[in-house]
Amino acid sequence: MEQFRLPKIDMPPLPLPQAIRDVLNEAEARLAHRPKLQKLFRNCFPNTLETTTKLLSGGTTFVITGDIPASWLRDSVEQVIHYVPFAKDDADLQRIIAGLIRRQMEYIKIDPYANAFNEFESDWHWNTTDETEMSPWVWERKFEIDSLCFPIRLAYRYWKETGRADIFDAGFKETMRAIIDLFKTEQRHFEKSPYRFTRNNGILHDSLRNGGLGMPVNYTGMVWSGFRSSDDACDFHYNIPGNMFAVVVIRHMQEFAEWVFRDMALLAELKELETEIDYGIRLYGICRHPEFGPIYAYETDGYGNYCLMDDAGTPGLMSIPYLGYVSADDPIYRNTRRFALSKENPFYYEGKVAKGIGSPHTPPDYIWHMALSMQGLTASTAEEKLEMIALLEATDADTGFMHEGFHADDPAVFTRKWFAWSNSLFSQLVYKAMKDGLLDG
Repeated sequence: MEQFRLPKIDMPPLPLPQAIRDVLNEAEARLAHRPKLQKLFRNCFPNTLETTTKLLSGGTTFVITGDIPASWLRDSVEQVIHYVPFAKDDADLQRIIAGLIRRQMEYIKIDPYANAFNEFESDWHWNTTDETEMSPWVWERKFEIDSLCFPIRLAYRYWKETGRADIFDAGFKETMRAIIDLFKTEQRHFEKSPYRFTRNNGILHDSLRNGGLGMPVNYTGMVWSGFRSSDDACDFHYNIPGNMFAVVVIRHMQEFAEWVFRDMALLAELKELETEIDYGIRLYGICRHPEFGPIYAYETDGYGNYCLMDDAGTPGLMSIPYLGYVSADDPIYRNTRRFALSKENPFYYEGKVAKGIGSPHTPPDYIWHMALSMQGLTASTAEEKLEMIALLEATDADTGFMHEGFHADDPAVFTRKWFAWSNSLFSQLVYKAMKDGLLDG
C-alpha cells in the first residue's frame, strides 16, 4: 500500500486587512490584564490569514487546514467565519471571503461528494488506495453531508453582513442545483446513489462497509451521509446534527431563491425538501434516554437503531444552536447537552486537568479544544463561558495556539500543533465574551 507523501504548498502570509488589525488592537487594550489570554488571541485570531490563506487569480481564495495542504469545504469555512462580522466596510476582507465562496462553488460542481480539494489539478490524494470515482482536483472523497452545508452558511452570513450580492452569479445557482439534486438522491441512497467508498488501509473507520455502500438504512426523508465531520465512517448513516444543518442551509437557499434569483419554482422545491428532512429528524432522530429523557440521537438508520454519543467536531449535538436549528433553551437540546457532557457519552472524558468531549478520531482520554470552545459558545450562563475560556487558556501547553486533542491528564500531550479551525473557533468564543463585557478587568 502506498501512503501519501505530504506535499509542500507555498503559503506566504497575507497582509492583514485593516478591520482585522483593528480587532487585534482592541483586544490588546481590553485583555491587557490577562497577558496569556491576550497572547493567545493575538496568535489565534489572525492565524488563518497569516498561515493558511492564498489569493488566486480569477478572484478566488484557497485555504488549507494548516498541517494538511488541502482545502476542506467544512474547515475552510469555519477558519474564516469569525472574520465575516468585520467585512462590511473592508474591501480586502471582502476579497478574501468572497473569493473563498467562489472557489467552494467551483469545487462542489467538480464533485459534490468530495470533502477536500487541491489548489489545482495536481492529482494529490490523502490515500492512493481509495476505491471511488476520484478526480485530479480531489484530495479526499468522503461524502459528509456537512461539506455541502458549510459553503452555503458562509455565503448566507457574508450576504447578510455586507449586503453584497456579487457572489450570486449563474455558477452559484448551478452549485445550489447540484446540492439539491445530491440531497434528493441521498434521501434514497440504496435505490439511487452512485456513491461508493472503500480505503484499503486496514482502518475500519476509513471505509464504508457492504462493498462501499454503507450499512442498510430505511427511508426517513433525511439525507444519507457516508462519513461524520470527523472524517470517520458513520455507524448508522442518518447523521442527525448533519441533517439539522441541512435544514438550516435549505432555509438559507430559500432566501436566495426568493430574494436573489426570484425563482419561485425553486423556492417551492426547497420548501418541500426542508419539510421532508425536518419531519424525518422529528420522527426518527429523537429517542428517550432512561436518565435524561428525550434527546437527539447522533445517528440512526431509520430501523430503530441509534448511535448515542457526541463528537467534538461540528456539526455535533453540542453545536445544534450554533448551527441555528434550535435555540439553546430548546428542551430536547438541553437534555441532549446534559447527556453529551456526561459519562453516558462514550467520548466524554474527565482527567486530572480537564474534562470535556473528545472523538473516536483521536485516542481515548483526548479532549478537543474545539469541543471546549463550542461548549462555551453554546453555554447559557456567563459562568460556563468563563470556565471554558479559562480551561482553554490553561491547556495550550504554552504553545500560544489551540490544538486538536490533548490528554485529559497532560495538555502537553496533544495532536496537531497547527490546526487553524481550532484557533478560529477559540477566537470566536473569546471575542464574543470580550464584546459581552465578560472579560473586563
